[in-house]
Amino acid sequence: MNLKSNLNEYSNTKVIKIKKPLIVVAGPTACGKTDLSIELAKKINGEIISADSMQIYKYMDIGTAKPTPVEMQGIKHYLIDELYPDEDYSIAVFQKLAKKYLNEIYSKNKIPIICGGTGFYINSLVYDNDFMSTNKDTDYRNSLYKLAEEQGNDFVHGMLKEIDNESFVQIHPNNIKRVIRALEYFKETGEKISHHNQIEKQREEKYNTSFLILSREREILYERIDIRVDKMIALGLVDEVKKILEMGYDKNLVSMQGLGYKEIVMYLENQITLNEAIEIIKRDTRRFAKRQITWFKHQCNGTWLTIDNNQNLINNIVELYLSKNIISRGDFYE
Repeated sequence: MNLKSNLNEYSNTKVIKIKKPLIVVAGPTACGKTDLSIELAKKINGEIISADSMQIYKYMDIGTAKPTPVEMQGIKHYLIDELYPDEDYSIAVFQKLAKKYLNEIYSKNKIPIICGGTGFYINSLVYDNDFMSTNKDTDYRNSLYKLAEEQGNDFVHGMLKEIDNESFVQIHPNNIKRVIRALEYFKETGEKISHHNQIEKQREEKYNTSFLILSREREILYERIDIRVDKMIALGLVDEVKKILEMGYDKNLVSMQGLGYKEIVMYLENQITLNEAIEIIKRDTRRFAKRQITWFKHQCNGTWLTIDNNQNLINNIVELYLSKNIISRGDFYE
């Protein structure tokens, strides 16, 4: 075969791009994601990137159910304790930092495990959604936060109905950060963010992803939530919130609007009793878990796993990945 035919054969050869492996462990709050992801990381030489919108903040440990160094069992975690409570944390910031840490994990020939309940963040990484293309109007954003403070979250949420009814239905009024981002996006682009998200969902996955969504029987999940809240109080959630406020952080910060924090602030200001605060946290956390389940069902293409009374779940997952040739070797490809 002459040189010309060799070149022709080479030019007609299709170069196959092998995607790097990525494991996602998602699901509603208190379903057991943290424990499972740590056990899985130990078995497959993995490291964990948190996809939680609150665990990123320093000093906010108890109320976010942040894993302690002992609970981490030597597994490196990223996007935990990296920002101060008054620093901005958005989906764009998450995506940028998560990509940086993915590359760091791959450089060590380890498997990255994304663990968390913020599905919007997870999808942004799995599908490499574009959130950096619009200019941010900080004056408009600040005016919306001020409006929410003065008129209430429901008022600002109602503004969405006029421009993007799908987002109005999908986004809860208390998720004021996402409500305001949807309003911002429409003002910046003239396009509904729900339409933008639908297009982004159709993008090809960037990684060889195994997407697991954990579930439990509803009754068991709610019981676990109640037990977790009681444990948070016993561990000193009230003192944690006091300390954050004493450090000079404003109660109106986005971080301080997280479940467990705003209710304890209300207690400290004598607006409600401690027992009332505890019951509100439990109730609203159950409602939050229900919304998470609904979101994952409709917005994520994952494999659902019921983990009640299944002691062999970790081994079953490892076997699943080995059968798919995801973790059978340590070399990765661009």
